[in-house]
Amino acid sequence: MIYTHLGESIYIEIKYKNRPSIAIKMDGYGAVEVHAPKGTSDEKVRQVIKEHWDTIQGKRREMESRLRGQEEKTYEYGESFLYLGNSYPIQIFEDMNERVEFKEEKLHIYVKQRDAEKIKQALKRFYYQQCKALVEKSIAVYQGNFQTKPRSIQITDSKKTWGTCDSNRRLTFNWRLAMAPRAVINYVVVHEMCHMVHLNHDRSFWRLVGKIMPDYKEKENWLHLSSWRMTV
Repeated sequence: MIYTHLGESIYIEIKYKNRPSIAIKMDGYGAVEVHAPKGTSDEKVRQVIKEHWDTIQGKRREMESRLRGQEEKTYEYGESFLYLGNSYPIQIFEDMNERVEFKEEKLHIYVKQRDAEKIKQALKRFYYQQCKALVEKSIAVYQGNFQTKPRSIQITDSKKTWGTCDSNRRLTFNWRLAMAPRAVINYVVVHEMCHMVHLNHDRSFWRLVGKIMPDYKEKENWLHLSSWRMTV
């Protein structure tokens, strides 16, 4: 079926099955399928697609962007960067006190001169600082679930992990976590704090994670789908 809405058209495959309700499926390449109960009218299928059109198109564009890969940043006025799970445009100002401030739904970047590398480094410093503050706040919130405390907390620039915990209860966290929603940051913190009790990813470890955060898999899924966007 070719479905057109608000001037946009996409091909949607309709599959009729023995099921109680209509479900919309999308694969890793953005192809859309509608699974409908046998006997469902075309009108009903189209109505459901219309109701979920914005969600369908949003997910398709995200899939297309993932397949294209991360576009190279230009660090120009108005370019968007993630912060706490949302994308915000940057505004650039010249100031001897280099810093980044989040206000008015924008990332205000103050640098001595409008140089791409200086803007990039200012953003990284901002994310490092924010990550440290967010992680420490999260640890304080969840500390009551543990009998032991972290021995140290560090923010690192890792290309492979979101966080680590060693046998001495030294925790490290990836500065890019400041780009994730607070709930996702909380999950990574809980994950690493659980390693203070169980160093391996065994059944006992995951039971403890699930006890503290029952919906942790949703947070893992966000990281899986969005990590490619978490960059400067």
